[in-house]
Amino acid sequence: MAYSHRFISSCAALMLVSEIWKQWTLTFILGAGRYNLWYFPFQLCSIPMYVCIALLFFGRKNEKLTSLLLSFLMSFGLLGGIFAFFDTSGMHYLYAPLTIHSYAWHILLIILGCYCGLCKKTERSYRGLCFSISLYLVCCLIATGFNLLFYRFGEINMFYINPYYTMNQKFFWRIAASFGNTAGILSYIMASMIGAALFHLLFHRICHSLAKHKIMNFI
Repeated sequence: MAYSHRFISSCAALMLVSEIWKQWTLTFILGAGRYNLWYFPFQLCSIPMYVCIALLFFGRKNEKLTSLLLSFLMSFGLLGGIFAFFDTSGMHYLYAPLTIHSYAWHILLIILGCYCGLCKKTERSYRGLCFSISLYLVCCLIATGFNLLFYRFGEINMFYINPYYTMNQKFFWRIAASFGNTAGILSYIMASMIGAALFHLLFHRICHSLAKHKIMNFI
């Protein structure tokens, strides 16, 4: 599948506009004019928006960076989209349009991840995986910085790894309960990397098989 700058640009614009609408709605319709740090757009499922915006500006200028960013969307973007549906409690709001937006957002992540997985320009090598994991860990560090700096101003739990909150993600809360919150957080981060690596490997094998049987040219 050939790389489509128009498709990525459309995703970037759609995600940015809908995120602005979401933040406005949460603040002025549900929050009575008070901003809730809990909904600050820096979760794993929010990062693809920033990646798409980066691709919008650099996608035609730097092919190497483009291929690496597409690799991130293929692995961690798809991971965030799929696994959100294993626990949809955080996707439901008192305002129905926000709930619809949340479901649509994660479906778009899945579509975007699969598109990047089959895109010829995506870096599906070990290098692409290392870049994706490195970017994810950088985002974890930034999220931790947000959590520690802004915790005093309200509830905030970026990437669900705020040490001030007990890990409450499915399965990992059991690890936190048995071995401590730090173990729960670290196991959550490690599991995310393993999951993304599995998606990376899956698409590597799929595309290798398609290319081997000369099917890739027809996708």
